[in-house]
Amino acid sequence: MKLQSGYLADFLSLLFPELCPACGTTLVAHEQVICTDCLYNLPFTNFHLQPGNIVAQQFWGKIKVEEAYSLYYFSKGGKVQNLIHHFKYKNMPGIGNMLGNIAGKQLSANEQFASVDYIIPVPLHKNRLKQRGYNQSACFADGLAQKLQATVEDNNLVRIKATETQTHRSRFARFENMQEVFVVKDPEKLKDKHVLLVDDIVTTGSTLEACGIQLLKIPGLKLSIATIAYAE
Repeated sequence: MKLQSGYLADFLSLLFPELCPACGTTLVAHEQVICTDCLYNLPFTNFHLQPGNIVAQQFWGKIKVEEAYSLYYFSKGGKVQNLIHHFKYKNMPGIGNMLGNIAGKQLSANEQFASVDYIIPVPLHKNRLKQRGYNQSACFADGLAQKLQATVEDNNLVRIKATETQTHRSRFARFENMQEVFVVKDPEKLKDKHVLLVDDIVTTGSTLEACGIQLLKIPGLKLSIATIAYAE
């Protein structure tokens, strides 16, 4: 029976090959979600080794951030863009969990990130969540939590207002667009805790900043930030 199942799986893979969402090549035996070449050769930032890196600089003078990190560099038309597009719009939440594991392995060796108590994904509005079926930032958070041994807190920070797309907006316009969008439901739970706020991609940082402003109203809270990608 197992042999027959194996033949069937091989036959189906010929008819419907699984493709790497980053480069489009066919996945071979033992490859899951992302091909081996992409796993090792996507453009890592190594920001976990660089205090005061360019992501951290996005928030200087705006909100107090302990540490900031992105796993990959994002470039238009590149493999990381392909990966994130499939993750968000092609019903492939498993990408987020895998990337969270990769990022979590890097961050677990960093003393600051290793002290994280809660991981909070940037929330989607309920209408967007219903449309997509999952919050991509929460998938990334789940993968991170497995390596950082932290707790995902995905129902405390909530988005109470839908916003228009941020594409083509200036940094100031993006920030204005995000005002009064997020609230914390149970601030007492996060008091004196180290919170890792996560999102899929950081460009101007306006969304993360708006979330951070609300979180940092909580006494004693320390805030760090992690994303899948940084758009130069």
